[in-house]
Amino acid sequence: MPPLARWFIKSALVYFIVALFVGILLAAQTLWKLPNQLAALFPVYLHLLVLGWITQLIFGVIYWMFPKYSKDKPRASEGFGWATFWLLNTGLLLRAIAEPLNTGQSGTGWGWMLVLSALLQWLAGIFFVLNTWGRVKEK
Repeated sequence: MPPLARWFIKSALVYFIVALFVGILLAAQTLWKLPNQLAALFPVYLHLLVLGWITQLIFGVIYWMFPKYSKDKPRASEGFGWATFWLLNTGLLLRAIAEPLNTGQSGTGWGWMLVLSALLQWLAGIFFVLNTWGRVKEK
């Protein structure tokens, strides 16, 4: 398994555990008198689960198992692959930080971090598609 695929898959597993923990916190809020500010973690929970766990797992498996691009470049551009990884994870971590801060203190400037995180995640998606497109072909 190529190193980039391992990074994607191991990161996905870490995000899965973190997302489940955040889910426990959100569920515990209904049982115990936890601060209402925890509700701001719901979008973070969704992003950790969908982008952190599911998307990264898919990206890692695709990078690893899809047909070869060519003999010289079996996985197309390794640089695009690493850029995808870092853009996606940086965007996701920015989102996890900015979302609760923006909800709790709206109007304080945290919204720009949400826009930046969305832009980074979008760029990761573009890089992923550009790097994978040529590998989707007939035998």
